[in-house]
Amino acid sequence: MNILILGATGFIGSVVAARLVADGHAVTGLGRNPTRARLKQPAIDWRRADLSRMTKPEDWEDLLKDQQAVVNCAGALQDGPADDLAATQADAMLALYAAAKHSRHLIVQISARAAGAASALPFLATKRRADEALAASGLPHLILCPALVLGRNAHGGSSLLRALAALPLLPLVHADSPVETLSVDDLAEAVSRAFAGELRGDIVLAADEALTLADLVRLHRQWLGLPPARVFSLAPWLAKPVTWLANAAGLLGWRSPLRSTAMTVMSEGIRSARRESGLIATSAAVTLAANPSGVQDLWFARLYLLKPLFIAGLSVFWLLSGLIPLLSVEKASAHFLLFMPEAAATALTLATCLVDVALGAAVLVRPLARRALLGMLAVSLAYLAGGTLLEPALWLDPLGALVKVLPSILLTLATLATLDER
Repeated sequence: MNILILGATGFIGSVVAARLVADGHAVTGLGRNPTRARLKQPAIDWRRADLSRMTKPEDWEDLLKDQQAVVNCAGALQDGPADDLAATQADAMLALYAAAKHSRHLIVQISARAAGAASALPFLATKRRADEALAASGLPHLILCPALVLGRNAHGGSSLLRALAALPLLPLVHADSPVETLSVDDLAEAVSRAFAGELRGDIVLAADEALTLADLVRLHRQWLGLPPARVFSLAPWLAKPVTWLANAAGLLGWRSPLRSTAMTVMSEGIRSARRESGLIATSAAVTLAANPSGVQDLWFARLYLLKPLFIAGLSVFWLLSGLIPLLSVEKASAHFLLFMPEAAATALTLATCLVDVALGAAVLVRPLARRALLGMLAVSLAYLAGGTLLEPALWLDPLGALVKVLPSILLTLATLATLDER
């Protein structure tokens, strides 16, 4: 069967795609940036597309022409510069259903539970709108509502679980909230069975166990090979500054799992009204045990919460490097007076200050971060080369005018190494 997978570069989509290829299907993967996915999964026919721009039936006609089924694994947690929930999770899906109606494509939708106070949030409201439209469309379909999905890899909430588990102490908000889980392989199995003609309708998927958030973090700590640590249950109000910062970062393009949507969902717990589906769901302990951790997982867990600190630290360093000299431009430009006229020295000082401030601000914006980090490396090396050639005595400066650039370079390299999100 020819199958189109939306969000095929993601945590869930990549596993579903691999399973369907193994089943013998011809899979076409859709993503906004499939360049790396094409290298990792060459058996898939990769297409570049942005769902937020595919809100009319005619936008889907060419993609659906040779397809017999569609699996929607795409989604976003909250609106941001690169994420439009209404367009991606609702409008694009309604356009897809309209385009698929004549050829009666089978649609498999990976959705989310939409009950409780959190159901009014845009994330769940747009999912629900698409689910209701699919159910009413008359198309053959399967809507799968999984619990918190765990697997060999991690993204979003599962990444945060690993990061929390790696802390020396375990400070948790909503530590006693119930959390149901599902293995990503079980989810891929359900999708596979849909194409075998065994599943249709609306199915909730979750392992049959009762865990709290604290239990789940402890399980991940054990999986990482770390000794037990004490859990500190924190009052929800203590998380509000973190949530505010995460939301602010979201406006700059960073997809933090600590944004308000995730925190609201977690305050209610992740649970569902399970219905009999004939599917066996693997417990969290068995899911983790089936994929033993390696040192790379421990590195990831320990670096995950340090990454935003790396970025913020570099931003502050470069902003201050550019702003402080402006308090006394004459003093700052004194280093250049031996080699150029006063006007030129002042102009060069102002130019370098402007570059530093621009880099410090740009690294905070996700789409600009990589280029800003590369710019920081280039400018740092230029400063070191220029300082060494023109005023080598600066290496002996007790305040480390040039020496302090070296740890900045190392921090920039570390941030570049951890910048990728998937």
